[in-house]
Amino acid sequence: MAVLGATGYTGIELLRILLQHPRVRVAVVTSQQFAGKRISEIHHSLAGKCELFLEDIQVEKVASRCELAFAALPHKTSMDAVARLVEQGTRVIDLSADFRLHDPELYRQWYSPHKAPHLLRRAVYGLTEIHRRAIAKARLVANPGCYPTGAVLGLAPVFAARVVRGTVLIDAKSGVTGAGRSSAVELSFSEVNENFKAYSVGVHRHAPEIEQELSQIARRSVAVLFAPHLVPMNRGILSTMYVELKKPLSEAKLAELYESFYHQDPFVRVLPYGVFPETKEVRGSNDCVIGFRYDPHAKRLVVITALDNLVKGAAGQAVQNMNLMFGWPEIEGLGGTALVP
Repeated sequence: MAVLGATGYTGIELLRILLQHPRVRVAVVTSQQFAGKRISEIHHSLAGKCELFLEDIQVEKVASRCELAFAALPHKTSMDAVARLVEQGTRVIDLSADFRLHDPELYRQWYSPHKAPHLLRRAVYGLTEIHRRAIAKARLVANPGCYPTGAVLGLAPVFAARVVRGTVLIDAKSGVTGAGRSSAVELSFSEVNENFKAYSVGVHRHAPEIEQELSQIARRSVAVLFAPHLVPMNRGILSTMYVELKKPLSEAKLAELYESFYHQDPFVRVLPYGVFPETKEVRGSNDCVIGFRYDPHAKRLVVITALDNLVKGAAGQAVQNMNLMFGWPEIEGLGGTALVP
């Protein structure tokens, strides 16, 4: 296996998981900034566990040595390497946004003109619980964004049952690692500590991704109002969704709807009606935990999900998808419980 962009938060999380996977050997790690250094010099937690030298991306070398490459590269730059790897016959799981949107015009509106639009329809959206069968046959998997993972998993059962109407309101809070390993001033300790703020309200790039997936599940056009927030913690996303139902559903009916939808999914845990998740319950795990309650006064269903943005929201889900692509047990290498406290 190869990890392209191995020194970012997602890359190091991938290595943490892959180095414990019983069927995987990491052969190539890349970094443009730190090429020539051992990865253990950059991330001391890997000392004695991974002493590979970081390299520049050489597509032919990766293709000749690796059956699959994880691309943990920035948006808009990942597509070049991914397209060339796919052309070489290497399977790829891309953790950027470059292949998540099926429509090249939509990608252009939110990012830039796409350099490999012919691959957008071939890429399988890697939300495992929704696209399991297609992922198992895929050569290119577009790993979902962290926010869309929590939002779509929380809302999929009611959209599949076609009981929702109107615009969906999504209020999501993320830890700082969701922004990547950046030196931006707004992510510095003094700016984030003891602070809580909204950002990119109504214009966040994950909104069209959420709409794409919910529309596909509902078989109709779905609109969302997405308001992300930054909270002073390292990991975790708590998403609160407000949806109007076509008619009130009883506690028993809602519980049955969610439990039956996810009864075969090892990493989705549905809580008893009226019990809600916390980010500490999922830190370091590949779990997504869901709670819900119908408010008869407001006539809205409230759904709350919690996940670790670096695991189920990124690296863990990527490994889950890899397991499917190779026909291995889906939980292989991912069975660890959350870190407590």
